[in-house]
Amino acid sequence: MKSSDVSRRTALTAMAAGSGSLVLSASKAEGREKSMTRKGNINHSVCKWCYKDLTLEELCGHAVSMGITGIDLLSVADLPTIKPFGLTCPMVNGPGGIVHGWNEVALHDELVKKSEEILPQIAESGMPNMIVFSGNRRELSDAEGIATCAQGLKRIMPLAESLGVNVVMELLNSKWNHKDYQCDKTPWGAALVDAVGSDRFRLLYDIYHMQIMEGDVIQTIRDYSKYIVHYHTGGVPGRAEIDETQELNYPAICQAIVETGYTGFVAQEFIPKRDPVASLQQAITLCDV
Repeated sequence: MKSSDVSRRTALTAMAAGSGSLVLSASKAEGREKSMTRKGNINHSVCKWCYKDLTLEELCGHAVSMGITGIDLLSVADLPTIKPFGLTCPMVNGPGGIVHGWNEVALHDELVKKSEEILPQIAESGMPNMIVFSGNRRELSDAEGIATCAQGLKRIMPLAESLGVNVVMELLNSKWNHKDYQCDKTPWGAALVDAVGSDRFRLLYDIYHMQIMEGDVIQTIRDYSKYIVHYHTGGVPGRAEIDETQELNYPAICQAIVETGYTGFVAQEFIPKRDPVASLQQAITLCDV
């Protein structure tokens, strides 16, 4: 992945400026202003981890110029950095990780303690969601995994409810990227939401991951929309740009999301193979239905 920003054309020299150059510059400025105006049907975000060669401040600057209003998957320690840019963090990192999560009873006390530290900070910062993970299956049955996750999550839901923060479990593929991860299908995640029984516990539907595991993305979004509070993108195959090089039709998917009445964020989580800033701009334009 390239670390440089979008290449900028060299400035015209004073000798070549003239009135024609001034008109051209004004036209470019107007074009940039138009690119910042979004339709308003989709709230756009981007995952910081996909842009490791950009500082958080640099990514924030690019986000503002593109009409992106959120930066995903930050820690609470990162939140003061995005505040001066007028950005939000639609999905804040919670306790635990992908491999070891809420389906391990032995981890519950630690996860609960850390959640009780993080949730008030998220609420104080005015952010809406904290991400959590099921953990790897480790031969647990579906029913056992749901019961164990629900047992632990129910211990933090009263606090989340009182603070007005959603606890959100991400759906990930267990075929390629996260072998043995348990929350790897939408029906499993929905069953867990039902078992937890709180309006503040919902799912992060990762379009990339669920295309790999289930396919039928648009119908699944329609059928399970009440369980979903956040979306991530990614090109299939390869998790690269979400353009004509891959098999998903993101304008159609985003239109289906809008038609469910969804008012949250869609966060770009692809790993650019080309210029990262130009690819991000292209992705936001594709998803701005």
